[in-house]
Amino acid sequence: MAYSISTALAIYFVLWWVVLFAVLPFGVRSQMESGEEIAGTDPGAPSVPRMAWKLLWTTAISAVIFAIGMAAFKAGYLNVERLTKLMGIPL
Repeated sequence: MAYSISTALAIYFVLWWVVLFAVLPFGVRSQMESGEEIAGTDPGAPSVPRMAWKLLWTTAISAVIFAIGMAAFKAGYLNVERLTKLMGIPL
C-alpha cells in the first residue's frame, strides 16, 4: 500500500510538531537567570527565545527522522503485519 502525498504531509506535520516541543526548551535562559527582568513579564519567561533557530532545527531534525521512516517503509521494515507482531497484537 503506497501512501499519498497528503498522507506523507500529514505524517510530517505531526512529526514536526512533536519535534518542535522537544526542541523548544534547548538553550533557554529565563529572565531571572540572566538578570534582565522586564517589568510586567513573568520572571520565568525566556530572555532570548531564538525562535528562528529553533524552527530551522525543528525542520531539519523532522526531515531526517521522516526520511529514515520513509526509507524503512520503502524497504519493507514498517508494515502492519510486522508492527502488530512486534507489539503482540493478533491480526
